[in-house]
Amino acid sequence: MGKSASGKDTVYKSLLNDAALGLQPLVMYTTRPIRSGETNGAEYFFTDEAGLAKIKSEGRLIELRTYHTAQGVWHYFTAHYDGLDLKSKNYLGIGTLESFRSMSAYYGPACVVPLYLEVDDRERLQRALDRENGQEHPKYREMCRRFLADCDDFSEQNIREAGIRVRFQNNDLPRCLCNLKQYIRKNI
Repeated sequence: MGKSASGKDTVYKSLLNDAALGLQPLVMYTTRPIRSGETNGAEYFFTDEAGLAKIKSEGRLIELRTYHTAQGVWHYFTAHYDGLDLKSKNYLGIGTLESFRSMSAYYGPACVVPLYLEVDDRERLQRALDRENGQEHPKYREMCRRFLADCDDFSEQNIREAGIRVRFQNNDLPRCLCNLKQYIRKNI
């Protein structure tokens, strides 16, 4: 987890591709539109309001976050799905402090290990701008909203209250990945 443009997707893909770690993808859900280069079932399961309502009615919803964006209301959520086997497999997912807390409560704190990425705000803003510039229809207003919302969502107080004690600086990707892999091996 980490603020927007902290490199979560890049780190996630790299860690999943390291066969020695043996991590399985834990895919979250969203109702936001799919971005250029994303694949349904990889970064997220992309769904709509009806899909969210079905998951709720089945009792599989773990946590739900709703954002009033410049493009409308978007939901991000975690749901339990068939085939998830925490006894014999280790999973890696992308989430927020809220999703981390909810998953810890749902599955038990011993089953959820936080990996918190940090990047200097100036670098994050540049990365976010570069990403939006690559979209067919850039959403700069939404990019700015997310950037500012992260200041509150990932405040030092919220990080402490979530029990995050270890942070991984992601200004140098190879070094960050090395540190993450060592930490994962130690904590699996």
